[in-house]
Amino acid sequence: MAEHLRRISRALLSVSDKTGLIDFARLLVGFGVELVATGGTRRALADAGLPVRDVSDVTGFPEMMDGRVKTLHPKIHGGLLAVRHNAEHAHAMREHGIPAIDLLVVNLYPFEETIAQGADHDRAIETIDIGGPALIRAAAKNHDDVAVIVEPSDYAALTDELAEHQGMTTQALRRRLAAKAFARTAAYDAAIANWFAARLGDAAPDFRTFGGRLVEALRYGENPHQTAAFYRTLELRRGVATARQLQGKELSYNNINDTDAAYECVAEFDPARTAACVIVKHANPCGVAEAATLVEAYCKALACDPVSAFGGIVALNRALDADAARAITKIFTEVIIAPDASQEAIAIVAAKKNLRLMTAGGLPDPRVAGLAVKSVAGGLLVQSRDNAVIEEMQLNAVTRRAPTAAEYLDLRFAFRVAKHVKSNAIVYAKDGATVGIGAGQMSRVDAARIAARKAADAARETGLATLPTVGSVVASDAFFPFADGLLAAIEAGATAVIQPGGSMRDNEVIKAADDHDIAMVFTGTRHFRH
Repeated sequence: MAEHLRRISRALLSVSDKTGLIDFARLLVGFGVELVATGGTRRALADAGLPVRDVSDVTGFPEMMDGRVKTLHPKIHGGLLAVRHNAEHAHAMREHGIPAIDLLVVNLYPFEETIAQGADHDRAIETIDIGGPALIRAAAKNHDDVAVIVEPSDYAALTDELAEHQGMTTQALRRRLAAKAFARTAAYDAAIANWFAARLGDAAPDFRTFGGRLVEALRYGENPHQTAAFYRTLELRRGVATARQLQGKELSYNNINDTDAAYECVAEFDPARTAACVIVKHANPCGVAEAATLVEAYCKALACDPVSAFGGIVALNRALDADAARAITKIFTEVIIAPDASQEAIAIVAAKKNLRLMTAGGLPDPRVAGLAVKSVAGGLLVQSRDNAVIEEMQLNAVTRRAPTAAEYLDLRFAFRVAKHVKSNAIVYAKDGATVGIGAGQMSRVDAARIAARKAADAARETGLATLPTVGSVVASDAFFPFADGLLAAIEAGATAVIQPGGSMRDNEVIKAADDHDIAMVFTGTRHFRH
């Protein structure tokens, strides 16, 4: 063990995030470590009364070119890269006056934060760090002799080791820090590369990389034998990755996936126009509704499929209030997510200690462009997010009878929901609420029949005398390849249909609708969701 311990005699510090810097540096000085620092870091340390050398004292060169060149020098990189037990390396250090650097503390220029704030091209370029990644990679490569820290959260681990080992670090810690350092520079470069691709409008760059920051390690994945972790990406859309968990037990992999599906769906409904609620089970909506209040929207959504809603995820497009909280907590619910929550609502939910309550601070904008990534064997499928919204589609009535004003409202509602249902997807809706949902079927006619059957099941569950699909509208995420799927919806009682159109048999489908005095509109936009 002793041969793997390395004493820290000299540290180079160059940080943009100065959180905890002074206390950390003071502890280093207490262990006899000489401090060397760049520009703003050196000034912060000196102002705190700590002994610190400027990096230019080591290199013999001043910082130049607006700080672009300061650490790119053999006396810095040689001090990081020299293998201490290599005689040739030791000779080169003595011959050229290169001091050993045993600890590197660097965090990178805030490129990710800068572009997230909408910075222009020139400002973004100036926050691309060059010297920092070079230093980090050098120190991480030579981790047998050098420790590297890339964020303040690791200060404590290092100082704990120095205390335990009389100013020395273990190989185990240095390796963990090196692995993190390489991951940090990889994520940083990924952010830069993806920013360039977006600026250039290049949807298929020759190399595509993605980076993320750990939110938490999860107990397991979709199944207990799978490992899993949750990462936050550069894309700062409001949602499950940015939400605060106010209470409840740890989220599982499936909880996170389902919560994301619910919140993305409810974001389709403008909170300034209407209150909306989405209930999701296994990544599919099992009830969606809009109303004047959240509690009304929740009750309408629940009525669609009260059996599936048990143990589901509830997403709201407005701040959770007490009335909605009381209604939601009457049955077992895994997660509630909303932009915010009143103190009274929080207190009501607190009575259910395992129920997770999350506030996201806002809704994700469904119109915003972005990337969706899916892994396949040996590769990645990357596409732009489905950011098409019904408000921006040109609806084209193709039947003799055009929809009524009330039908148009429900058709738009149903198509919003169909966008978030696994394909093949059929959604029946009436009076601003789903009344039957058929998801993930291999045939569209089966999806239509299953949605109608589930509506009949819900009617029995709630004691309705009339099938909810009678007088409803129906949305299909893709075109009807044959008239049979449409005929199944007509049989269920639908009076109007919304679908993308574009089938070779569109005329056959339109004729079937006309034969039954059904109104049908085409959107020209498909919403496949796999």
